[in-house]
Amino acid sequence: MVSQALAELVMVVHFAVLVFLVVGGFLAWHWRGVIYPHLAMATWGLLVVAFPLNCPLTAAENFFRVRAGQPELVEGFIDHYIDGVVYPQAAAGAVQLLVAVLVVGSWTGYCLRWRGERHAGSRHVGAH
Repeated sequence: MVSQALAELVMVVHFAVLVFLVVGGFLAWHWRGVIYPHLAMATWGLLVVAFPLNCPLTAAENFFRVRAGQPELVEGFIDHYIDGVVYPQAAAGAVQLLVAVLVVGSWTGYCLRWRGERHAGSRHVGAH
């Protein structure tokens, strides 16, 4: 029972990490320090898409699933829970591109926002 609960907790954390991947750059518009964990998350996301890397969260979920008497996620977290469930499997490439556009767009907005504030602050310093 504990293993089942831990497997489900890891699954929920994994979903939260994926949501953070999509919206973390936008959160950084308001909370500047969020950009650093988002950069790390986006880098990991890019590496997982580009190379056949195993996600440690999927490994943790599989560890607890096996101990709970359930089968492992053979195809991985996204393929099991998202592809073909949230959107058609054929749209996976388009979804990856959309996520990349959202991440780059959020970083662009982050840079523009904080650069604008830095420039506005430097104008006020010289006015005194």
